[in-house]
Amino acid sequence: MIETHLTDRQHGMVSLAQLRELGVSWSTVVAQTKAGRWRHHLPRVYATFTGPPPRASRISAALLYGGAGAVLSHRTAAEEWGLVRCEDGPVHVTLPYGSSAVSQPGLVVVHRSRAFRHIVVASDPPRTSPGDTAIDLAVAEPDEVEARRMLVALLTTGRVGPDHLRRRLLERPPLRYRRALAEAVSLVRDGVQSALEELYASDVEAAHGLPVGRRQTPMSVDGFTLYEDVTYDHAGAEVTIRLDGRTHLADSTAFRDRRRDNAAELAGRARLVYGWKDLSNDPCAAAREVATVLVRRGWPGPPTRCERCA
Repeated sequence: MIETHLTDRQHGMVSLAQLRELGVSWSTVVAQTKAGRWRHHLPRVYATFTGPPPRASRISAALLYGGAGAVLSHRTAAEEWGLVRCEDGPVHVTLPYGSSAVSQPGLVVVHRSRAFRHIVVASDPPRTSPGDTAIDLAVAEPDEVEARRMLVALLTTGRVGPDHLRRRLLERPPLRYRRALAEAVSLVRDGVQSALEELYASDVEAAHGLPVGRRQTPMSVDGFTLYEDVTYDHAGAEVTIRLDGRTHLADSTAFRDRRRDNAAELAGRARLVYGWKDLSNDPCAAAREVATVLVRRGWPGPPTRCERCA
């Protein structure tokens, strides 16, 4: 009744328009659905199998529902590009203006774009480009701080580069958060390599008038070149800041950090270490500590107070 290659390609999903083209009558569709062999999944889209639809089937159904030209975008496209982890949730699709499909709660979120033909790349399943996907995901955040942090997190996956993002922001400027997204690109181009480093740069350094540190400064340890997260030698203070993320739990990384600590001590360098909880809970306290050491080591200061400082 239905061509096998069609349902295989669409992971068991089929649209009502396709069924009609194949000569399947409406009464047959009703009969198959009532018998429990098929299931109505979205308006005009049916699952030709029983049981919960897997991710691939839900994606195919959303694209069928969106109609000609529908592509994956936002969170779903980011998952397909490997920018974020896959999670249960509605499938995001972007359509050209003029399409009639609307969002279906819990199943499909419909977006529209006037730059549609400029943001899509050839892929299977069809989706927005990595750069445009990252921009869309950042712009969807509730405020500019979260937008900047989202874009930094996406850029530091290594799957989309800051230079490409900078071009896309110029070619397709978003309606909001333009300055925050440009700042995110600049941070990554200047050496920020994680969300923790972005948090330090924004909530500790920038918010408290500290000098802008040098990122990923090379240091020679045991004949190897290792990289410090932040240093302030250029500001007149031999101070090292280490940002201790979850990857530092590995034995090899812990050994490397101990050797870096010893090398810093032998060189007479001051050093402070912060983790995510330190900076997210009280960045002001971290700023006070960093400022104290910087001034002690030769930075003229002074630091400033942010709106959150007690």
